[in-house]
Amino acid sequence: MSLYTPLIAQGQGAKAKGQAWVTKPMLVTLALLASFPLWAEHVGLYQYLGIEVAIWMLYALGYNLLLGYTGLPAFGQGAFFGVGAYAYGLCYLHLSQSPLVCLSCGVLASAVAAGLVGCLVAHRRGIYFALLTIACGQVFWFLAMKVTSVTGGEDGMLNLHRPALLKDNVTLFYFVVAVLAVTLVLLWRLVHSPFGKALQAIRMNETRARFVGYNVWLTKWAVVTLSGAFAGLSGGLMAASQESAYPDVMSVHSSGFIVMATLIGGGTVSFWGPVWGALVFVVARDLLGALTETWLLWYGLLFMGVVLFQPEGIAGAFQHYRAKLAGRARPVPAPGYRSETMQVLFGDRAP
Repeated sequence: MSLYTPLIAQGQGAKAKGQAWVTKPMLVTLALLASFPLWAEHVGLYQYLGIEVAIWMLYALGYNLLLGYTGLPAFGQGAFFGVGAYAYGLCYLHLSQSPLVCLSCGVLASAVAAGLVGCLVAHRRGIYFALLTIACGQVFWFLAMKVTSVTGGEDGMLNLHRPALLKDNVTLFYFVVAVLAVTLVLLWRLVHSPFGKALQAIRMNETRARFVGYNVWLTKWAVVTLSGAFAGLSGGLMAASQESAYPDVMSVHSSGFIVMATLIGGGTVSFWGPVWGALVFVVARDLLGALTETWLLWYGLLFMGVVLFQPEGIAGAFQHYRAKLAGRARPVPAPGYRSETMQVLFGDRAP
């Protein structure tokens, strides 16, 4: 049995041909990001902030393959982010100092790690899937803390110096934005391909998806592996930007940050939700962190408010506003999701 039946693949493939590779929102997003170094310092921001925003956008977009498109609440995604960072560092120290080679090693290592985890979790969904991903994430975090001869333990992996070409923050920023641009195009095509439709079918009703011919286990394993690879790419970029890799990014609370960012942005109703969520998370962390040491408390309260009063997130609120302007009662959720965030988190047992 393939990922999708031939008849379904044929019909969805015809629809996918009508999707453009590059869209106007994509161009606007990249243009705004590219302009950041020109005005950042004039409004009191620093150049490195743009690098973090772009990396978190990439991280959140890859994670949304699981949460938004497949309805799989993974709470151990930080493990693959950390594996990518450590793989980047090990490659830099022992194999090659080329950033492209090191990033490739990070992606490959994270994809392998995610593939192994996928073998364990792909047969579950909802709260059971979430608990298994937490457990697997903790295993990777424990290894990063204890295998000090490889990872450096709590001190992390240091001296991962940037190449001369990327020493400047502005140059590195444009490199990260270029990687983000390629990722945007690939993910946009992926979610509008027959494989993307299979993910959405599984999210809507896994049992029915299996009955119509989808190989549910293989599809879920594939999306876990793909999402882990994008997390590894993000982790490698973070290691390059910070010139170090630390085990903290693999902890449960760090994994929770990407879940919160994706939900606040509205990843369950829009492809662009994670972009908004990543921007809000990084900016809120810096602005609130400058005002109070308890910034995470206030960000958590913001998250609770979004889940309770606007579960579709920023993107859903924007869709609702556009629907009002157009005279419609409610927007049609994209990509085809029933807009209850709790359904994504807990599956059929949602309260």
